[in-house]
Amino acid sequence: MKYSEKISNRLNDLLTRTYDAEKGYKLAQDKADNPTVKKFLADKVQQRYNFGHELKKEIQIYGELPEKGGSLKGDLHRTWMNLTTTFTSDDTERILEEVERGEKASLEEYNEILSDTEIVWAPSTENMLIKHRNEIEKALNNAKIFEEAVS
Repeated sequence: MKYSEKISNRLNDLLTRTYDAEKGYKLAQDKADNPTVKKFLADKVQQRYNFGHELKKEIQIYGELPEKGGSLKGDLHRTWMNLTTTFTSDDTERILEEVERGEKASLEEYNEILSDTEIVWAPSTENMLIKHRNEIEKALNNAKIFEEAVS
């Protein structure tokens, strides 16, 4: 496997997770009742859309093709989220719990990729990944604050 292909594969994994997160945030935004939480979720939809475009550009710089859609795992999670919010009395709190769970998983994936010693990232790629990771961390902290406020 070529080095650029290995890097592209790692970035494509992030891109697939980003597609999943964007769709998940959109679903959560549609289900949330609280206007402040709804705005937070709408901002996250846009953020993940932007992350996706940045990742696609980086993948193309490495001469590879970006993925086109989300994962089966993401589809199943959204279906599960749909079912659980249908049967719970406080959708907003449940939605925020799922946001936290998803953000923790995203944060772990970014940290894992950034600490992979087999890959030497180009400075532009590493800076993009660090920026994404930091923004995900902020979203996680904000989701926790919102959850505390609505519980």
